[in-house]
Amino acid sequence: MEFLRPTTWSEALAAKAAVPDAVPIQGGTDVMVEINFDVRRPVALLDLNQVTDLADWELMLDGRLRVGAGVPYARIISELGDSLPGLAQASRTVGSPQIRNRGSVGGNLGAASPAGDSHPPLLAGDAVIEVESAARGTRMIPAAEFYLGVKRSALEPDELIRAFWMAPAEGPQYFSKVGTRNAMVIAVCSFAIALHPGERRAGTGVGSAAPTPRRAVAAEEFLAAELDWTGSAALGAALLARFGELAAQAASPIDDVRGTADYRRHAVAVMARRTLTWAWNDYREKVAACA
Repeated sequence: MEFLRPTTWSEALAAKAAVPDAVPIQGGTDVMVEINFDVRRPVALLDLNQVTDLADWELMLDGRLRVGAGVPYARIISELGDSLPGLAQASRTVGSPQIRNRGSVGGNLGAASPAGDSHPPLLAGDAVIEVESAARGTRMIPAAEFYLGVKRSALEPDELIRAFWMAPAEGPQYFSKVGTRNAMVIAVCSFAIALHPGERRAGTGVGSAAPTPRRAVAAEEFLAAELDWTGSAALGAALLARFGELAAQAASPIDDVRGTADYRRHAVAVMARRTLTWAWNDYREKVAACA
């Protein structure tokens, strides 16, 4: 197995162009597990640890955050928890402290597993993925268009993920995850919600309940039409039940060793109701405080 170790972004792109089958590695929290269990035997590893600009984030002129693909979960929690609360909540559920110090959203995106914890909040928050190749330059891919199948993404063979872009939260965001135990576990299913009061809409993300992470579009449209965005009304039982039903209908789960399809649908509905309740209560408190 060849080991490629660029020190700059341009060198990394050149290496990927020369060896398109090279597998990028930085934290190694997914790739090394597959190699150790002989699930994957790549022709080459492309070590990105020396490419320092992948480990930076910045606030851009358009108001969005540009977060490098190598920024670890631990820093998202400590440095971006107020700006990207849904993603920070999901980051706290990833593995152990050691994994959170090494793993990153960029790695989660590269693996494109439907069970990746960062995917639902990226979808709910309208994230855009910045990718680049030496030959074609930069592409910006909306998160909703990034996932194509089980562990398949819109990346071309010569492209690398450089960063993701996401606007700081303008309203409450929540993430919920069901696992077979309380910590260090792959999601049986997960759900994220982000309220966007300025646009009078909500964003959602469903994880580990379909071949790809996906939005619950019908559920989003329902909330946009039915929520009282003045914040004066509590959520009714019928509204919560219908939102849960629509969220569950967006799922397309399977039976596997972690849970049945029926259980996943039920859990998505429960998580959708709970996260909406938490988010709406926060929103109403903020509206009342500003009145």
